[in-house]
Amino acid sequence: MKVLNVVGAVAGAIFRLVVAIAVVYFIYQGAEICYDYGYRIFTEKPVASGEGRTVTVTITESMTPLEIGELFESRGLVRDAKLFTMQYYLSEYTKEVGPGTFELSTAMTAEEMMAAMVVEKEETEEGGD
Repeated sequence: MKVLNVVGAVAGAIFRLVVAIAVVYFIYQGAEICYDYGYRIFTEKPVASGEGRTVTVTITESMTPLEIGELFESRGLVRDAKLFTMQYYLSEYTKEVGPGTFELSTAMTAEEMMAAMVVEKEETEEGGD
């Protein structure tokens, strides 16, 4: 009976050790993925180097940043639509990007694309002189 208790204790210890190693491994992998994604938000390079190719895109009033990112990804302007969405929300252009038709290049960064899509807001004049 003592042999069974010892074998059971050893098997239990091995199982706990394997589970602990698996948990540490998955936490490490998750942290590495999060770090890489966070780093890319601020340092993502353009899809193409040099001249790149020009792509015409039309942004409508009803499009969400994710839909814009998906459009850009499908046209080859960005590598990752979700990454573009994060870049959009963390940029200074959040409230300035508007609807319209824009000429963008695959050699532009996401920030340069957003700067090119800035739409000047029409200021209404109240009262006339």
